[in-house]
Amino acid sequence: MATPGPLRRAYDWTAAHAPWSAWAWRNTALVVAAVPVAVPVVLALAYTFSNPGHILKTLGFVLLLNPLLTRLQRSRFWSLTGLDIPKIPWARPWYRWGGLIPRLRAESTWRQYGYHLVVSPLAAVGGALVVLGWATGAAFAFIYSWVWALPVSARPTGWTGGYVAFTILGVLLLIATPWFAALVAALDSRAAVVLLGPNRAKELERRVEDLAESRADILDAADLERRRIERDLHDGAQQRLVSLAMNLGIARATLTDLPPEARAVIDEAHREAKEAIEELSNLVRGLHPAVLEDRGLDAAISGIAARAPFPVELTVDLAERPSPTVEAVAYFVVSETLANVAKHARATRCSVQVRRRAQLLTITVGDNGVGGADPAGGTGLLGLRKRVGSVDGTIRINSPHGGPTVITVELPCGL
Repeated sequence: MATPGPLRRAYDWTAAHAPWSAWAWRNTALVVAAVPVAVPVVLALAYTFSNPGHILKTLGFVLLLNPLLTRLQRSRFWSLTGLDIPKIPWARPWYRWGGLIPRLRAESTWRQYGYHLVVSPLAAVGGALVVLGWATGAAFAFIYSWVWALPVSARPTGWTGGYVAFTILGVLLLIATPWFAALVAALDSRAAVVLLGPNRAKELERRVEDLAESRADILDAADLERRRIERDLHDGAQQRLVSLAMNLGIARATLTDLPPEARAVIDEAHREAKEAIEELSNLVRGLHPAVLEDRGLDAAISGIAARAPFPVELTVDLAERPSPTVEAVAYFVVSETLANVAKHARATRCSVQVRRRAQLLTITVGDNGVGGADPAGGTGLLGLRKRVGSVDGTIRINSPHGGPTVITVELPCGL
């Protein structure tokens, strides 16, 4: 499909913004519709100016009409432009017990109040000027038609050349009025979104809180599922493998008259069963160690440190146990970090410090290895960063080439 040239684009733009276009009439309809909605407020303000002593009555009257006026304004924007201004959720209707006072104290009510007292009358004035502009422009632009429609005897002398200026002025008004209507509509729409709808900052804060709660629920559900899988493996498949290994061991010890080939098969099966038990135990421990749930983070990390192939200096200072989700993340952080040190760092010693201060759990793991740890170079540290980020934690890696490496993880305990 060929791209339209400059003349075609100019023509399309002019046609889309001409006085007879849908754009012009849509903006005109929006600003003109603001006039009847603002009539009660304008009358109340006019009454106040003529009777200054009754200002409180006027303000109270507008406040009483606030819900109805807000509903009418939302309907005006939605029906004429498709602009959806969200409603403000309330726990209770205003006419029920405990519903009126919170609504009067809410800042959203006073934002709406300000729109109806200030913006709505100004929009109505703009709508009246738009109507006046269209009417005056049409009257002036077609003034020759009006004069020509008069009887010949009633026409003024020299009229064929005397109304050129009026015609030009009318055409200019017809061209300018749609743009003025568009300006009023844009300002009115912007003010309506800000003042009639929910507070965007508070709405975003509420959505963030909802997302945080949803994520916490998902993490708890995943942790419970890991515990269920660990329990099923420990009580089911692992016990069956232990029973199989025991039966094979008994068979190897008692069936001494079997051919060498059969004994070799039994020995091989017994060895593989024991290896499967060991692998399954490591898998179960990696899913969710029972000692973490029973005795806490200190005992679970101590078990990791004891199994490390190098000396580990462990310091744990926990005045209070964190939540199970944070506790599980802390356990896997230490486990994965020590595994990475054993695989890549070529370290001879390592230190692990776990401290809780208020609502922050800090884990510091350092080693005297070769350094050069880079999250972009493998999946270990990248997975560690994702696991820490799942609970809004932070991780800092200081690992220059030649070492030492220090990894600091901070986890919020309020999750």
